[in-house]
Amino acid sequence: MKAGNDIAAHTASAWYRQPVLWLGVLIFAASLAGCVWMIALGASHADTPLDTSHTVFGVPVSAHSSAGPPPRPSTDPPR
Repeated sequence: MKAGNDIAAHTASAWYRQPVLWLGVLIFAASLAGCVWMIALGASHADTPLDTSHTVFGVPVSAHSSAGPPPRPSTDPPR
């Protein structure tokens, strides 16, 4: 019977000896590197404006001119 404090059993089950953990670390690092690469690619290319009509998906492209915001109610007490 093995003793509960067997050093060989503890070192065999150490976290750095688990291949699934290393696979997860590798996938995470590759995902992070891909995100950094995509951000670098996006920053290096200019975003050219598109020639569109007056609306895109029903939303106006620019703000329309209006008369201004409605008047605010007075905060003075009534006389």
